[in-house]
This record gives sequence, C-alpha cells and structure tokens, in this order.
Amino acid sequence: MRITIVGAGAIGGYLGARLSAAGEQVSFIARGRNLEAIRARGFRLILEDGSELAAPEARAFERMDEAGPQDVVILAVKAHQVADLLPGLPALLAPHTSVVTMINGVPWWYFHQLAGPYEGRQLQSVDPGGRIAAAIAPERVIGGIVYPAAELVEPGLVRVVEGNRFTIGEPDGSRSERAEALSQALMKAGFKAPVARDIRAELWVKLWGNLCFNPISALTQATLEDITRFGPTRALAAAAMAEAQAVAEALGVRFRITLEQRLAGAEAVGAHKTSMLQDVEHGRALELEALVGAVAELGRIVGRPTPTVDALYALASLLARTLAAQNGRLALQPA
Repeated sequence: MRITIVGAGAIGGYLGARLSAAGEQVSFIARGRNLEAIRARGFRLILEDGSELAAPEARAFERMDEAGPQDVVILAVKAHQVADLLPGLPALLAPHTSVVTMINGVPWWYFHQLAGPYEGRQLQSVDPGGRIAAAIAPERVIGGIVYPAAELVEPGLVRVVEGNRFTIGEPDGSRSERAEALSQALMKAGFKAPVARDIRAELWVKLWGNLCFNPISALTQATLEDITRFGPTRALAAAAMAEAQAVAEALGVRFRITLEQRLAGAEAVGAHKTSMLQDVEHGRALELEALVGAVAELGRIVGRPTPTVDALYALASLLARTLAAQNGRLALQPA
C-alpha cells in the first residue's frame, strides 16, 4: 500500500515508521532538518520499553508532487494547518485515494453523511468559507482518532510515551473495504486499529477532555494532575464537559462512560502537559478552533448554551492573540 504521511512530527512519525517497517511503501512530507534526517537514515522510534525500531526504507519529500499519487494520505497535522496544505494536496490524490484525518478536535467533515437535519452543514470555526471541504472531496475521508502519546526528540527520531491505538471509521458508519484494508495494514504494523461503527462517538470521548483540559492548562501552566486535583479547576472542567455532553447528545451521540469516569481517567494520567500547554511553552499557534471554538459553534447550531466553554474560548483566544503579538514568547517574570 502506498501511504504518504503529511506531517512528520511525533504522531505522523510513529505511524509512518511502523507502517514502513511492516513493509508498506511510506513517504513523509517533511521540511528542514527533519527532511534531511529522514532522507539520510529513514525514520527511527524509541519504543515504550526503550528498544529502537528503524524504518530505513521510509522516504521523505519536501513537495507533495514529488511523492505522486497514493493509496492513502494520512493528515497528521494540527487542524489549523490543513488549509495551508490544500495547494499541494491534489498531487497526492488518485481517483481511489483515501484521506485519513489523524487530527484532534472537531473535523471539517463532521456533518458529512450524518443523517438528520444538519447533514452537509459546514463548520465555520474549522473550515471558514468551506475551503477544505471544497478541496478534499468528502467521499475520500476516513476519520481517525489518535490515542497514543509521543514526542519528536530530534529530527527523524520519535519517542513513544504510551499507547498504540488508532481508531478509524467511515463518516457514514459503514465497514468499507478501504477502511478494513487500512485497519489490517495498521494492525500488521503493530497498532490496535478497530473500525468504529460510530467514529463521531469515539471522537467525542477524546474531545470531551481536550475541550477543557487544553485551555485550562494553557492558561494556568498546570498539568492534568494539577487541574483534576484542585477543586475549583476540576469543577470548571466538569461544567464545560457537561455543556459539551448536552451538545453531543443533541447531535445523537451517546456517551459510554460517565463524566466522573472521564475526569478520573485524566487524573490517572498524572503530571502530563497537554498539547496546548506545550504549544504555549514552545511559542506555537494554539489548536483552539477545533478543540474549543467548534464545540461552541455546535452548541449554537443545536440550540444548547455553552457559557463555560465560551468563557474558556474567550480567555484562550486572548492568550493566543498575546502570544502572536509577542512572537510566541510568553514569560512569567519573578517578583
């Protein structure tokens, strides 16, 4: 299977390296030192047990037209980076090519093939003007949920922190041949890769925590353990999660775990820095719209109030604006 990974960071590298080592024809779209490292040595992983896995056959290209048409394109970038990929993306797409979204948050295709009154609706928060939906035919999309944690420790080298599960699913809930084939390739590479009958329900379980823990951590510099063990922030997170649950249920989603179980799961992770806090620390743009803004937009669409989510979004948006104004540098000065 010809697979291109767009986004050779921690998750993209983890996926691509294992798929390549398992015999798939994997190409990375990369830049700078990461591109040079992959071209020189392939991609390498440090696994959870400390052992190394090398994928010397993995290829890397700076431009998508160098890779050519693929069977599968995996988007392993932040949601706000997808629009920037659109000019080059057609070069990867043959008539049969699937586009797999391994992206956190609410995806631009959320309402595609969602039976009911909102089918086909566009989300302005994640796809202003419908640019992405117009450029990537919705019929190409396979949804993906990322559960592992990993970090890019140096160009071409990823350390796996924990986890090996990537759930995938068709937007219409079918068990298509292409989804089954991708699942088999992922499992051959050593991943758990179930094909979900309801990919949106899977999406909401992860989003349920992301929508509150990410902005709270970014604003307070606190870890998951800090947030869930400090009464006021635990209550704040619970309030935002309750609002989000009401929105999701209005869209037909049914949660298989309770709010308290989700909070307990986050607490059990320990002193983990959320991705948004790490973005603040490294001066990167915040993944705000897909994780928080889209939840507020969905609330407006279904007529469910989200005052706590709105407040977190307002505060985190100002933080993002401050970071941008200060060129990504935000430092707390000692007294």
